[in-house]
Formats: sequence, structure tokens, C-alpha cells
Amino acid sequence: MLKELIIREDSGRGYVSLDDLSMRELAKTDQKMLLQLYPPPVLIDEVQYAPELFTYIKIHIDQHQKPGDFWLTASQVFSLMRGVQESLAGRVAILHMSPLSQREIRAAESVPFTLNFDLLLQQSRKMEAVTAPELFTRIWNGSMPGLVSRDFQDRELFYSSYLSTYVERDVSALSGTVDALKFIRFITAAAARTSQVLNYKAIADDAEIDQITCKTG
Repeated sequence: MLKELIIREDSGRGYVSLDDLSMRELAKTDQKMLLQLYPPPVLIDEVQYAPELFTYIKIHIDQHQKPGDFWLTASQVFSLMRGVQESLAGRVAILHMSPLSQREIRAAESVPFTLNFDLLLQQSRKMEAVTAPELFTRIWNGSMPGLVSRDFQDRELFYSSYLSTYVERDVSALSGTVDALKFIRFITAAAARTSQVLNYKAIADDAEIDQITCKTG
């Protein structure tokens, strides 16, 4: 989405991904050089890999006072938020990308947030009614853009790969002692109880972990 905005913005904004190990090494060891190679305005992807950059970004922001010079994205929010809170507090706007809404999936007219019940009822009547099986299929398929757009058609492969990557990369980075199989059992047990009263003991029993670990999970 941001790459598309760069094209529309037509401002000469640069792009660098820290998934590239050579760029990641530069971001961690020579931040000034990286910002010389990719001067603002710039989009820095996977910025959580180099929290050392935040101090230099802060210096640039304080010196130039140009909102929007840096677009920072991260697939692992924990490391990003730690760096933001320590270095960029008061200098950054944080936007969380949610999966597609049902209106977006059905290409229906968007509705601004409102507490006007009459307006919401009026808009809901414009939505095409669906059967229970159709609704179940929507819930089952989820609302990740890659699946909705049909770029990825194998739902099982998509979600299993997503979960494996999350456990092996993000969770392991936070806790090197995590048991991947137990963590997957924990996620499965929690997901199976969606919309139910939260019962830590039941989830912990299914995942074969203690309740303290369950609560911190």
C-alpha cells in the first residue's frame, strides 16, 4: 500500500528494506551512511531489525521539523514499540493496519465512524443479505488481503506458513526458550474459545502449560 502511495505522491521518496541483510548491517553499524544513501523522504521497511536507527531519525526530525519525512513499517510490533517509546515519543504517529472489513471485501460504500444508529441501519440495508453457509465461508477464509485478492489461493498453506513464520521469527526473537509446538497449541486453544468467557485454566490444560505462562502469552 505504501509503495502505491509513493507512486501517487511523486515526491522522489526512497525505499529500503531491512530484510536485505546488507542494508540491515549498515543500519545497525553506520546509521549516518544509510541515511546518506537513502535520504528523507524515505520508506524504511522492517525497521524493527535496527532499533539503532531511531536515535538518528529523532535527530533529523528535531533538526528539520518536516512531518512525513520517514515512513517506518514493521511486521513485529513489539520491538518497534520499544524503540518508539524510548526514542521517538511525541514525534511519531502510529497506524495499525487491520485486515479488510466486510465492506471492503464486498466493495461496498465505506461509512465513516458514527454513533448515529439511524445512519448505520440505513447503510446496513444497502448490504446484500447472505446465507448462513456464505457467512461461515467468509469467516473461515478470513480477511487477509492476499487471500481476498486471490493472490494466494491455498488457504491452509497461507495460514500455516503465516503461523510458522510468526512463531519461529517473532516469538522466538522475544523469548528464545519458547516451545514452538506448545505455543501453537496455545494459539489453537485460544482461537477455539473465541467469544467465550475467558478461562485460563482450560486453555493452559489444552496447551499443556501453566496458568501463569498462559496469562503472559
